[in-house]
Amino acid sequence: MNQKQHVETIVIKQTDQARINYRILLTAALDCTRYLLRQGLPFRGHDESETTSNKGNYVELLQFLADHDEKVCAVVFENAPRNLKFIAPKIQKELVNSCAAETIDAIINDLDDAFFSILVDESRDVSIREQMAMVLRYVNKKGQVIERFMGVQYVSDTTSSKLKEAIEQLISSTNLSMSRLRGQGYDGASNMRGELNGLKTQILREYPQVYYIHCFAHQLQLTLVAVAKGNENIATFFTTASSVINIIGASCKHCDALREQQQKDIMKALEIDDLETEQGLNQETTLKRPCDTHWNSHYDTLLSINTMFQPHDEGA
Repeated sequence: MNQKQHVETIVIKQTDQARINYRILLTAALDCTRYLLRQGLPFRGHDESETTSNKGNYVELLQFLADHDEKVCAVVFENAPRNLKFIAPKIQKELVNSCAAETIDAIINDLDDAFFSILVDESRDVSIREQMAMVLRYVNKKGQVIERFMGVQYVSDTTSSKLKEAIEQLISSTNLSMSRLRGQGYDGASNMRGELNGLKTQILREYPQVYYIHCFAHQLQLTLVAVAKGNENIATFFTTASSVINIIGASCKHCDALREQQQKDIMKALEIDDLETEQGLNQETTLKRPCDTHWNSHYDTLLSINTMFQPHDEGA
């Protein structure tokens, strides 16, 4: 009834300078968000109040931009409207979700309605919540096989029926169609590849065109573990290596003694010019623990032992 209070009238009254300031503020916030996401860094700090010396990566990075750009400084923090600062935790999450949506859209555009396959695995996060992660695999226009991480879907449990619902929900949310799905790959868990009521069986019943393949990487891991345990010498060797890791790692004193001895060995090698001194070399390392389902972890374990344990003469 009162045209002066109409939303359209209020928007029209907004000055061009206000629109420019809003764009500068939004661009700076998105730049901070993209940087932190690209580097895999956390956003929030333990204490983001004005009196703290460290407000978290996002706020500190936004402050860094303000300190080095007068245009940004004029529109952020105390210079921004009270309800438009872009620093609230909820706003930070919305910015992250917006970047994720744009990334998914770019992947879908690159897919260009081609056939695709999915790789799925279930796990738990730090809060012990069940979740399902999905990777999309397809062939682009150049004939290259592309793999893209699509996202994580939380589920109430990891039964085959719940995982199937989560897969369909995640695919539909990205504007993909199950009719374009041609492959599914999982590990050897019973709920994933069960012949009677497993996930792959339930999907095949409804979508017969979706061919199932047991994850080759997982098969290779299991094969290597079985072969290693079947050979007495190899099994004894890796058992001994694991025992060394456990003995050292279980004691802070043992870790400190090993680290101190490693530093002495490095300094001695540098004195006799028996060690290269380029950038990135001779970094302090720790003993890495092996994992049966990740065979390359055994290689990393042996490398760390070989690096930190130097042979010494019997008379030394």
